[in-house]
Amino acid sequence: MNILINQLTTLKLSGVKTALLQQLEQPNLYIEQSFEERLSLLLEYEITGREQRRIERLTKQAKFRLRANLQEIDYHIERGLNKGKIRSFAQGEWLKQHHNLLITGATGCGKTYLSCALGHHYCQQEHSVYYFRLKELLEKLFMAQADGSYRKLISKLKGCDLLILDDWGLEPLNAQQRSDLLEIIDARYDYKSTMITSQLPVAHWYEMIGESTHAEAILDRLVHSAIKIELQGESMRKRLKQLTDADHVS
Repeated sequence: MNILINQLTTLKLSGVKTALLQQLEQPNLYIEQSFEERLSLLLEYEITGREQRRIERLTKQAKFRLRANLQEIDYHIERGLNKGKIRSFAQGEWLKQHHNLLITGATGCGKTYLSCALGHHYCQQEHSVYYFRLKELLEKLFMAQADGSYRKLISKLKGCDLLILDDWGLEPLNAQQRSDLLEIIDARYDYKSTMITSQLPVAHWYEMIGESTHAEAILDRLVHSAIKIELQGESMRKRLKQLTDADHVS
């Protein structure tokens, strides 16, 4: 038996090894099962373990700003969200068709939470996701130009199934930032999906980007065939504080 355990370790079949040890500890539970049935159980344990480890790697790799969950979304009537719409997004058909998703709304209305909740869900479906605040990504690209890792970073951003750009439009872009942003958006256009959250209405993005040639090229690739969500209502942070204060008073 030690030889078999060592072989499984060498082959990195940790799931099979764990399941086999469980069968050996409780032989009476499996005595009526055929060899094929027991082998199938061992392999199923291995497959499930590998899937879970992959999901954990994808979630860690994404570097979400929030630990968000679709089941915990507030469907308050004033927000402009409904369960049917979110259920449709969760199915991921828009990812398969390489559409973009643009989420706009006032500060604190839940844009980041919604984007992270969707991102977490897609990781569970084994999609590769990266989350960045736009300013953070542009700074990362600037540093990559300096240390020679720019092309490697662009390749990574191009290949992920979903790129989430949060806090879009907080500051006007300079010439280098416009160029970097266009390269990313162009590389992903009609190939992979991009999700953007912004407190700035889409109609004002042209001014934020700046120079007309880049602005038109970026917006043409982003907005064309994009799905748009405009969150409404008061700040969720303000509303949560009011509820917390009310609990303290009572």
